[in-house]
Amino acid sequence: MKLKRLLALSAAALMSLTGLAGCGSSDPSSKSETSAAESTSAEGSAADSTDASESTDSKSADDTPMPMRDISAWELVKEMKYGWNLGNTMDATGDFGLGNETAWQSVKTTKQMYDLLAKDGFNVARIPVTWDSHMDKDYKVDPEWMARVREIVDYAIDSDMYVILNTHHEEWYFPKESDKEQDKEQLKALWEQIADEFKNYDEHLIFEGLNEPRLRGTSKEWNGGDKASREIVAEYEKVFYDTVRASGGNNPKRMLMMTGYAASSNKNCLKAIYWPENDDKLIVSVHAYLPYSFALDTKGTAEYDPNNSEIKNFFQTLDELFISKQIPVIVGEYGSMNKDNNVEDRVKCVTDYLTEAKALGVPCVWWDNNAVFGNGENFGLMDRDPLGPNWYFPDIVEAMKAVYAS
Repeated sequence: MKLKRLLALSAAALMSLTGLAGCGSSDPSSKSETSAAESTSAEGSAADSTDASESTDSKSADDTPMPMRDISAWELVKEMKYGWNLGNTMDATGDFGLGNETAWQSVKTTKQMYDLLAKDGFNVARIPVTWDSHMDKDYKVDPEWMARVREIVDYAIDSDMYVILNTHHEEWYFPKESDKEQDKEQLKALWEQIADEFKNYDEHLIFEGLNEPRLRGTSKEWNGGDKASREIVAEYEKVFYDTVRASGGNNPKRMLMMTGYAASSNKNCLKAIYWPENDDKLIVSVHAYLPYSFALDTKGTAEYDPNNSEIKNFFQTLDELFISKQIPVIVGEYGSMNKDNNVEDRVKCVTDYLTEAKALGVPCVWWDNNAVFGNGENFGLMDRDPLGPNWYFPDIVEAMKAVYAS
C-alpha cells in the first residue's frame, strides 16, 4: 500500500477518535469559505433490506440498462424541489467495514427514512460516501461496502427520489502538483467501479465526482485556494468525467455534478469548474451555509438577520454565472445549526434561502449529520428512530413545504 494511502487511513482513524464529524468535512471551520458577497469582492479584487435487495435485482438482473429519458440536465433539475443529506453515515470513517455506517452516529439507515422524506415532499436524496477506507492496495472497493451503498441508493430510488451519489471524505485527493498523478490514478480506479456497479440505473441516479477537494490543513484551505490548486481540481473532474462517460450502460447519458475547489461559492472557484462543451447533462455543484455567522459558525450569532445580504448575493452570483446561461445548479449542502435558539429564526432563514433558490430553479439539499444537541455542528433535522423516523424540527420541514407549495 502506498505511503500516501497509509497516511490517509491514519488520518481517518484520528478523525473518528477526535469526533470531528463535520458537515461535509471533518473541520468545524469547513464552511467558513467566503460568502457570496465576499467572493464577489474578492473576484473584483417502503421496504426492509429484503425488499431493497429484490428491487436491486430487478434493476439489473439481466445486465440490461433501465429505460432512461434522454433529456437535458436543465430539464431534469426543474423536476427537483428540496433535498436531504444522509450525513455522518456512509461518509464516516474510523471503524472497520460496514461498521463505519454507525461510527459517527448510532443509527443504521432504513427504507422508512426515505419514505418519510418522500411523504413530506423531499425528492432529492444526497448520499455522501467515503470509499478510501474500503479500498485495498490495488484500489478495489470492498464488495460488502459497495452492496450496502447500493442498498441505500435503492431505498431512495424506490421512494421515487433523485439520488446524488458521491465520493466524500477522501483524504487522499489533495490538489497539489506533487500529489495529483496518484490522485488521478485512484480517482479513475474508483469511478470505474462505481460507474460499473450503477451503470444500468436510469436518470434518477446522479454521480458527483468530488465533494470538497481542497488544500486541507493549509492557509488556503477555505479561502478559494489558488490558481494552481483550482486548475488541479479541474483535472480531477476531467478524470471523473472521462471515466464515467467511457463506461457502459446508461453512463454516457448519466447526469454528472461538477464541483469546483472546496465546492466553494467563491467566484474564482465557480469560474474554474471543469465544464466540457457539447454535453447537456452536467450540473454545477456548490455548497453554501448562509448567513455564515448564523448558519454555520459555532461562535457566531444565534439570531437570524433577514436584512443580511449573503443569501441574496449568493443566488445573484449563481444567476450571473450559470442560471442566466441555462446552466443548472444544485446546492448540495446548506442548512442552519441548532444553537438552542428560537426555531422561528431558523424557519425564517430556510424560508428566505429556499425562496431565492426556487425563483431560480436551484434545488437545495439540507446537510443532516444526525447531531442535534451540544456545542458542535448540530444540523440534525430527522430523528432517525428505527421504530419510526420523524422530525426533530417539524416547523423547518413545514417551511420547506410551504415555499414549494406557493
